[in-house]
Amino acid sequence: MKFLPLLLLAAVAVSPLVAQPKPETLYETREEHDPNGIGVFFMGREIARVMGHPAWPWLERPEREEEEGSDRLLEALQIQPGEVLADVGAGSGYYSWRMARRTGETGRVYAVDIQQEMLDLLMKNMAKRRVDKQVEPILGTTTDPNLPAASCDLMLLVDVYHEFDRPFEMVSGMIQALKRGGRLVLVEFRKEDPKVAIKEVHKMSEAQLKTELGLHPQLEHSQTIGTLPQQHIVVFRKK
Repeated sequence: MKFLPLLLLAAVAVSPLVAQPKPETLYETREEHDPNGIGVFFMGREIARVMGHPAWPWLERPEREEEEGSDRLLEALQIQPGEVLADVGAGSGYYSWRMARRTGETGRVYAVDIQQEMLDLLMKNMAKRRVDKQVEPILGTTTDPNLPAASCDLMLLVDVYHEFDRPFEMVSGMIQALKRGGRLVLVEFRKEDPKVAIKEVHKMSEAQLKTELGLHPQLEHSQTIGTLPQQHIVVFRKK
């Protein structure tokens, strides 16, 4: 009996490693697929093609606020002055400068993108908005956002998660960059709503988001906010 505690401790130490899936088992390539996808499926969901930098004007379209409720999204996040934020898949910086103004001069925004052309454009936009000293551009990869460890209070991903080539690895990297209790916020067009006029591979259901993010035991679903016209705001916290 005296050896039982040691065996229990060993089981506790090993079980997280056993439960963690191997990334290569989560992906499947299919010849028949949506032309707007890349032919790679993650847990049954086809990954969408990344929007290239020449399409940046769509991100800055004047009707975007009315269509997506950008201000309502930021209000729902309740960003506090001095917080360290990350805009992952920042593109032209549509949200980066808005986040910078909310966290203020004592805060910081990491703007992450995998296209250097987007980051160059983003920083020009930050300079026009006079928040370039608060926003730091970061060139990520398809498997790593390249953010400092345990640095962020909140990470915002707006219409980007569904385009990740390697979502499991990217989320793992983002978890490393979150502070304990930090929030990972995914905003995606609602797949459940047939009235949302977006291509199918560019929409995600709340259930699919919970399933995919549920692969990471370090995260827990915190809340889903339904105040936007076409998108979910699905919030996870780092335990």
